[in-house]
Amino acid sequence: MSPRSPRPVSRDVVHHPVFARFYARQSVAAEPVIGAHRKELLTGLSGRVIEVGAGNGLNFPYYPGAVSEVVAIEPERVLRRLAASAALRADVPVDVVPGAAEALPVKSEAFDAAVLSLVLCSVRDVPRALAEIRRVLRPGGQLRFFEHGKAPGTLMATTQRILDRTVWPPLFGGCHVGRDPLAALRAAGFEVGSYRRFLVPAKGPRLPSSYCVLGTARRPEAS
Repeated sequence: MSPRSPRPVSRDVVHHPVFARFYARQSVAAEPVIGAHRKELLTGLSGRVIEVGAGNGLNFPYYPGAVSEVVAIEPERVLRRLAASAALRADVPVDVVPGAAEALPVKSEAFDAAVLSLVLCSVRDVPRALAEIRRVLRPGGQLRFFEHGKAPGTLMATTQRILDRTVWPPLFGGCHVGRDPLAALRAAGFEVGSYRRFLVPAKGPRLPSSYCVLGTARRPEAS
């Protein structure tokens, strides 16, 4: 794949200030549960990493020392400001940058790894976002993903589809609960490696957003 210039992008492609403040509080409160998954997601990474949809920067403390740089893309202004503060406390260099997943403001084939953490649910154009991630990864580069998505059961999957067409995205910052991240990764040309499915929370009522998958994929060596 030949390098090309990144597309220009507005500094505030996404702006959900009310939801962003809610998410910031809720995500910090959930960290005793989610933190172990974040650590698993990032263990073993090295080199230059791009994190797409960094939110308020809760992944930053879990990046291992072998990572030379993290470029953290966050389109939402409130969350980006929180991520910038979190970057100052990180053990590895983190540069928080405005931008959207569908138009990453970085050069082609510039990263050894990419990280997606609870972000594919809310991007506006999943195929375009994944094409951009594939563009900026070097051939053979690794993609780490931790996403929620489509439930295996018919009843819950139907509920998710109804919610996605009605109240869920407006209430939760564009989030969709019924997307299928594994199918999307394969359709985008990634080679999906090992992964595991689990529920968040592990016990108690199953919510439309409870069905999670965490794993690895890679950009093929040859385009």
